[in-house]
Amino acid sequence: QVQLVESGGGLVQAGGSLRLSCATSSRYAMGWFRQAPGKEREFVTAISWSGGSTSYADSVKGRFTISRDDAKNTVYLQMNSLKPEDTAVYYCAARRAGTWSISTRYYDYHYWGQGTQVTVSS
Repeated sequence: QVQLVESGGGLVQAGGSLRLSCATSSRYAMGWFRQAPGKEREFVTAISWSGGSTSYADSVKGRFTISRDDAKNTVYLQMNSLKPEDTAVYYCAARRAGTWSISTRYYDYHYWGQGTQVTVSS
């Protein structure tokens, strides 16, 4: 019933930018996670249902920005000053309807996108 469609991944040189998007069927508190080869899935950023609160991993703070366009039911991840260590598959995720707070824990999210590859060359 809940579908999340991600897009925007690609190959970029270090210092470049990418914008990821995640189209949803409704309004949810949302998060972005990433997983690099051989590493555990890690939290990147999240936004509350209202959009009034955001959270960022220390590794991306100041470089990444999460935002939402509720008219389009779409959440964006603007990634600037990309580093090779940002290389990973990026997943958007939604919490349950009625759960509006942010979370950094992957198990607090109930719906997941298919993932989009981001590769940053040195």
